[in-house]
Amino acid sequence: MANTRVAVITGAGSGVGRSAALALLGDGYNVTLVGRRLDALEETAQLAGDASTNTLAVSADAGKPDAVANVFKQTMDAFGRVDVLFNNAGIGASAPSLEQLTVEQWQSVVDINLTGTFLCTREAMLIMKDQDPMGGRIINNGSISAYVPRPGSAPYTATKHGVTGLTRSTSLDGRKYNIACSQIDIGNAATPMTAKSTDGQMQPHGEMVKEPRFDVKHVGEQVLYISNLPLDVNVQFLTIMATKMPYIGRG
Repeated sequence: MANTRVAVITGAGSGVGRSAALALLGDGYNVTLVGRRLDALEETAQLAGDASTNTLAVSADAGKPDAVANVFKQTMDAFGRVDVLFNNAGIGASAPSLEQLTVEQWQSVVDINLTGTFLCTREAMLIMKDQDPMGGRIINNGSISAYVPRPGSAPYTATKHGVTGLTRSTSLDGRKYNIACSQIDIGNAATPMTAKSTDGQMQPHGEMVKEPRFDVKHVGEQVLYISNLPLDVNVQFLTIMATKMPYIGRG
């Protein structure tokens, strides 16, 4: 396909975001790489080889309105349109139980996971509804925590439930502008965020259990698949997970 498609990926400096960026770059997309650490974004670009010339690295906090607006301004200046937004930036908060969380921990997770998704979606929609051809695709990184949480994950779980609500609302509000919205729910992709799964994750019955993980490249492949669909087709929700992780059923 012609090298005219443009994607914006938040949290592109590692893990799922890096995997998605490399998959899209490998398929000819121009990609704006967004994250807090410019060095990590530049490393992602370098891993793309010759396709690194099709990247724009922008250091930004996805939870800050002015920073997000600047990301999309720079994208438009560099590439002229936005076809795909992958809302991937996300963090958790470390606390063994809800009552031990600080308000600051709670708010920091809300700011990135939920408010950041809203801010990026709003900017993308403003562009997508006015560009020619009109429309585009927004993909939200949800989580299987949006359905079944882990112990001690209240802020992360609550925000991922919120992301699911945003996915549904964006799908409805975007219809008149030919904007599709999908959500990919991931369970135990092998990234720095899930590294402790190999040592053991606390289970609801109070025991630590080692959990399987899977190669994160498969997530990138799914993001690319959804991105390449025509806009009259949508994958509303997609779950990808380690086959034998504790999620389906009782344990």
